Amino acid sequence: MRRLVIPDAETFAAAVEDEIDDTPQGRYYHRLHVVLLVLRGYSCYEAARVYGDSPRSVQYWMHRLTSHGLAGLKEGDRPGRPSRLSQSEKDRLREELKASPRALGYDQNLWDGKLLSHHLEVRYGVELGVRQCQRLFHELGFTLQRPRQQAQEADPLQQEAFKKTTTGG
Repeated sequence: MRRLVIPDAETFAAAVEDEIDDTPQGRYYHRLHVVLLVLRGYSCYEAARVYGDSPRSVQYWMHRLTSHGLAGLKEGDRPGRPSRLSQSEKDRLREELKASPRALGYDQNLWDGKLLSHHLEVRYGVELGVRQCQRLFHELGFTLQRPRQQAQEADPLQQEAFKKTTTGG
């Protein structure tokens, strides 16, 4: 049989791997396939190489299979660290973020991670780093807004005239 030539095979492979990784069911089936290779005589190293996993992960899955059966390969709860803000505090913060920082007594027009970090410490007694505050913005449904930079000497009327009369790209 002739070997198939698949254009852009690497892109397809990455998409399939992402699809498997994005669902708990996909990760479970992936582990089943890897474990099946080991059960059919492959070493953990060979199975790991075939599926692109670490050999230690394959050994870990085999241990879980032998000690807990197939249930040991299923995805467990991964809750992570508990939030420092309660749900009611997050709801109140969401409403505060809808307003301008100036309405809450700050000297800025837009919220950013640094200001939110300060606000959380002052109002809620919670210390979060700037990056974690940026994640919190995203979690609450906000996006980063940045003001457009404009040169001080720029003339808005000349800029508008230029925009209206310029052709092409």
